[in-house]
Amino acid sequence: MRSFLAILRRELRAYFVSPLAWVILAFLLFVQGGVFSMIVTALNDPQIPPGVTPYDVFFSNIFFWVTMLFITPVITMRLIAEERRSGTIESLMTAPVTETQVVLAKFFAALAFFGFLWLPTLVYPLIIERNTEIDWGPIASGYLGIFLVGGLFMAIGLFGSVFTKNQIVAAVLSFALVMLLFGGPWTGNFLSDETTKSLLGYAEVTAHMDELGRGIVDTRHLVYFLSTTALFLFLTVRALAAKKWS
Repeated sequence: MRSFLAILRRELRAYFVSPLAWVILAFLLFVQGGVFSMIVTALNDPQIPPGVTPYDVFFSNIFFWVTMLFITPVITMRLIAEERRSGTIESLMTAPVTETQVVLAKFFAALAFFGFLWLPTLVYPLIIERNTEIDWGPIASGYLGIFLVGGLFMAIGLFGSVFTKNQIVAAVLSFALVMLLFGGPWTGNFLSDETTKSLLGYAEVTAHMDELGRGIVDTRHLVYFLSTTALFLFLTVRALAAKKWS
């Protein structure tokens, strides 16, 4: 546990002293600030359909996914790739620490920093509440969805970072792997087997996030995110162990 906490603290410190981290924060707040402006405009539009919650847009619009696709590979690209480039991976892996502890420490550090990036956006619903009544249920489930999506993308990014010493290559590889989660229904159009189509549809990340953004917290969504995240963390541990002896 002491080794795990030491790696976790080191990774968190590396995030908060990096100028790139603050560039990512500025980018996220700029994009989501624009989305919030759209929400405020929608609240003042008398033609908005009944029953539509303008804040739902915050969790399902194209800008949300562009932001996620941009910031998650950037957050994770250095986690193992930089260790391999600088040669510190050898000393790390010969220390009294397991591959699982290394992977989990880096994963939770990245996830904690990801959560920190979204923390300022909690101000948005508080501002809206001062002017109109809002349902906090969908907002809470939406932020749960953000955290779950972030965890999955961080696990994928960490997995991509194992295979290269170049951070840019790691980011591109992570982006490509994440994009596979968006192509399920499109790929299913070329298949005739209904079971395979159903599985590909279930693997599409946007469908799970859309329902969470509407306040639908189903165990299917939790199982999807947690199991897929655990799978990529397991693969990362195995890949790191293989690299250790290669």
